[in-house]
Amino acid sequence: MSIDPARLRNWPIPDIEQSYTERDTMLYALGVGYGDAPLDSKQLRYVYEQNLQVLPSMSVVLGYPGFWLGNEDTGVDWRKVLHGEQGFEIFKPLPPKATVVGRSRVTGLFDKGAGKGAVLLSERDVVDKATGELLCRLTSTTMLRGDGGFGGPSGPLPVPHALPERAPDLSLRIATSPRAALLYRLSGDYNPLHADPEVARKAGFDKPILHGLCSFGVVCRALVELCCDGDPTRLTKMQVRFSSPVYPGETIVTEVWNDAEGHVSFRAKVAERDVVVINNGLAAVSRR
Repeated sequence: MSIDPARLRNWPIPDIEQSYTERDTMLYALGVGYGDAPLDSKQLRYVYEQNLQVLPSMSVVLGYPGFWLGNEDTGVDWRKVLHGEQGFEIFKPLPPKATVVGRSRVTGLFDKGAGKGAVLLSERDVVDKATGELLCRLTSTTMLRGDGGFGGPSGPLPVPHALPERAPDLSLRIATSPRAALLYRLSGDYNPLHADPEVARKAGFDKPILHGLCSFGVVCRALVELCCDGDPTRLTKMQVRFSSPVYPGETIVTEVWNDAEGHVSFRAKVAERDVVVINNGLAAVSRR
């Protein structure tokens, strides 16, 4: 089955009402590696209910509609789906517990040509059900590697942020756990690519890869520490391009450039392979 572009552009992604608790907030933090130093007070505040803090990248698991591209009626070859880009904008600091509504929509579909795949753009607004306030807006680019050649437009696609052509100003190494993907998936992304060795092999990987959004969360951790004096509420925007997969157990090195007031550029590498895995990063940091 090939994709029907008009149908996919207008795919009825249902609104998702989600009630999450402090337990879910702590589980997300454990999934991106907090708690590996359980006596570190900076880590403990994300995984212990007393004065619990929320990492802004947790926004990506709120109101999540599930792996809807895995529905065979979309016509998408779901085994060849990869996450290309991700961003968030935080309008109000995320509470440790709440009931939220996620409203997702497809915002673009582009054809790279037969054998080259397609690109799907989407957005999700996350609203506090009790107050009606918009907490955050998420943007995502998904690579449909097996679905090009349907005759659609090739662009315009978002232009990636250009990094400075100088050595980075700051860096931080964070090791991931060999079981990171198995733990992170409990926050809602059950794509078997990240758990089932046979599915991973059929998709062209030696073994299950880490969720791109787990790597995203690890880099978010680094930005909060390097650029926000450890205050997660100061990180209000983050946009990245995923350039290569991470395998659970590898070490992610985040490199940061200080840009104009309130903005930083960044990328991340895997130390063991010296491969850039997150590129063209741009973040906004508010003053205290």
